[in-house]
Amino acid sequence: MEDSTKDRYEFKRIESKWQQRWETEQTNKVSEDPAKDKYYVLEMFPYPSGRIHMGHVRNYSIGDVIARYKRMCGFNVLHPMGWDAFGLPAENAALKRGIHPATWTYENIAYMREQLKAMGLSYDWEREIATCRPEYYRWEQLIFLKLLDKGIVYRKETTVNWCEDCATVLAREQVIDGCCWRCDQQVLPKTMHGWFLKITDYADELLDGLDKLTGWPEKVRTMQRNWIGKSQGLACDFSIEDSDETITIFTTRPDTIFGVTFMSLAVEHPLVESLISGTDQEKPVQEFIQQTLIEKQRNSPEDEQEKNGVFTGKYCLNPFNGERIPIYVANFVLMEYGTGAVMAVPAHDQRDFEFAKKYSLPIRPVVQPSEKQLNSQSMEEAWEADGILIDSGEFTGLRSNDAKKEIINFALKKGFGKPHITYRLRDWGISRQRYWGAPIPVIHCGDCGIVGVPEAQLPVTLPGIDSPDDSHTPLHKQSDFFMTSCPQCGKEARRETDTMDTFMESSWYFARYTSPRKNDGPLDKKAAQYWLSVDQYIGGVEHAILHLLYARFFTKLLRDLGYLDVDEPFSNLLTQGMVIKDGSKMSKSKGNVVDPNDLINKYGADTVRLFSLFAAPPERDLEWNAQGVEGASRFLNRVYRLVTANTDCFTGKKSAVVIKDLNPENRELYRKLHKTIQRVTSSIETNFHFNTAISAVMELVNDINGATAKNQPVDPAVLSLSLETVLLLLSPMTPHFCEELWEITKHGKSIADESWPVCSQEALTEDELTIVVQVNGKVRNRLQVSVDISDEDLKRAALTDERVCKFMDGKKAKKIIVVKRKLVNIVI
Repeated sequence: MEDSTKDRYEFKRIESKWQQRWETEQTNKVSEDPAKDKYYVLEMFPYPSGRIHMGHVRNYSIGDVIARYKRMCGFNVLHPMGWDAFGLPAENAALKRGIHPATWTYENIAYMREQLKAMGLSYDWEREIATCRPEYYRWEQLIFLKLLDKGIVYRKETTVNWCEDCATVLAREQVIDGCCWRCDQQVLPKTMHGWFLKITDYADELLDGLDKLTGWPEKVRTMQRNWIGKSQGLACDFSIEDSDETITIFTTRPDTIFGVTFMSLAVEHPLVESLISGTDQEKPVQEFIQQTLIEKQRNSPEDEQEKNGVFTGKYCLNPFNGERIPIYVANFVLMEYGTGAVMAVPAHDQRDFEFAKKYSLPIRPVVQPSEKQLNSQSMEEAWEADGILIDSGEFTGLRSNDAKKEIINFALKKGFGKPHITYRLRDWGISRQRYWGAPIPVIHCGDCGIVGVPEAQLPVTLPGIDSPDDSHTPLHKQSDFFMTSCPQCGKEARRETDTMDTFMESSWYFARYTSPRKNDGPLDKKAAQYWLSVDQYIGGVEHAILHLLYARFFTKLLRDLGYLDVDEPFSNLLTQGMVIKDGSKMSKSKGNVVDPNDLINKYGADTVRLFSLFAAPPERDLEWNAQGVEGASRFLNRVYRLVTANTDCFTGKKSAVVIKDLNPENRELYRKLHKTIQRVTSSIETNFHFNTAISAVMELVNDINGATAKNQPVDPAVLSLSLETVLLLLSPMTPHFCEELWEITKHGKSIADESWPVCSQEALTEDELTIVVQVNGKVRNRLQVSVDISDEDLKRAALTDERVCKFMDGKKAKKIIVVKRKLVNIVI
């Protein structure tokens, strides 16, 4: 009986077979090899939410193709996977289900690990890490202590969202319409102590380093530059009327300083209390402050909000002209940016303009554009561009750029101002008042103060992990955890109950992958020197600022602690687009989710991988298309039938092809396979455009099909080499499929151990050209001619061609135009 599997691609059997073999043979296990060039490819590790989604499929497929391709190119490839496992979502999910966060997290990790293995991803699973494991965060705690010793870590007061009923701090997303998500009681701002990292000490290095990251998208680098927000300008003191106090402002527009008509202070500004104390304005200002603080806890700083303020009843003096300036407290001034005080110039700042209009404050133009005259009565918006100064004392008539320098020099000379640089970037607050996070390894002693936990006592682990009662209340409620003794004096002390921001874990995990089982320190420096930096990092653009900035910062910290020698963690960055369905990003809330498990069960992992790679370039959004998945499945089945129908041409030996001995049809197919190698290699190497790479392979498959369908047989060596090329080029995209066909076609070793095919320049050299012949600009025929034909011989060939002569209708040529190697145009 004929074998019924001969022309049918049985993906379930095939994928299971090869996944088991890869695992048994440890195909993807890797170690340092100084004799080989390394390549470290890494996708951003996932949060173990329960199951992978199509965004994961796309992200990990991209990374896997790069890893497999680089391995075939001879690189020693590190391609690890792990889990960003701490955080509030797990805590909330566990609370909802009445289980421990550890139970929820480890069950999800186990399930998602099997999903990733089912995709055939070439991870070295022996390097797997989970950030919630003590053997990981133990070293994070040690790094924290070393940074504490260096003064990079410090503690200060900060304002948090506080729910009195739950006696806990809430994240911004847990505050719904000003109320606690759990008990629905009002959430209020509360001042508490928190732990911070001095990222501002590295602001200039972080900024300057962006210029060297030429392998990053410019969009991401621009976002980080803006987040760091380096500004140069004037720091200037406005003295408070009838007081010894001064208000210090910073402005990048000193050329507008004669246009100041009021002063705006942040509600948290330390001078507010003394300004209003014992005055008629004390009560209304305090009420405004309280309301503003509540609103600020609910809203993001980037949220657009109505500009409100209240007069303090006090005035300050403009040091340049002595003018009395009313002092307001305003909701749009941020204490964490600049000095928390803004000199308001409504004629030249739109925010100040809107505020002045609302509170009937003066608007005074002091910078005139060249093309029109500004009038305070008729202005409908602020003029924020440069211009010529007017009504600005001795600086009148200067252009803005010149005036800025002169005004700063004047302030410096007079002693009330100086040139100053400020940053939008603020120190990184890492304290979280939650349970499911890495405990901060600090002890508070009444006599000794803040004391680091001795290294020998690390890790400080979370309580209740193995407890049958599933207790996971916040640490400040667990006395068994926080009651301890001081390691210095032995007296009763209190353990720190804050846990670390989960960005701490994700800021160095890529380095831990280089020595994940090292048990006497965070990193093996020799291994880190070999593997780092990451050659290709892959993830969503939504991580452009926080994660990527913190990872860059942490790399510099580890360098300065002596653990690393690199300055930057990621040499190249690919930010892949989203998966879109019905016009919006796939999400449960929109009801447009496609479950990858369903697709894999129906079509197989390789089909799903192929679709996700073919549907769009990686940096663009991928529009979900069910027909596209069907098309990918049909293509693989067509290749499967083509290969299995021609197994006789495979001898198990290397096929030798002599170009000059081939007939024109075989020569053309041989040339096509090498053109395809060239196109696919270029598409991957240039910009990871796997869609155009796959398209090139599809064209080659069509040509092979066409050649085998003709009466004249295809040269066995050319046919076997063509089919081998198809499998080699597809193998990074569809590994199970290609492994199976590689074995069927009598190849002794795994296709993963084969080398990437090399394009033959000899094969690309054409011995014939196709020349288009036009008569009066219209195409009348195509000629096959020798590549070395002269222009005169080409003209003769065109003029004597029977079809061309028909269209010339006996008329003589007035002019013959030859476009080298492309066309001949006969003008009659």
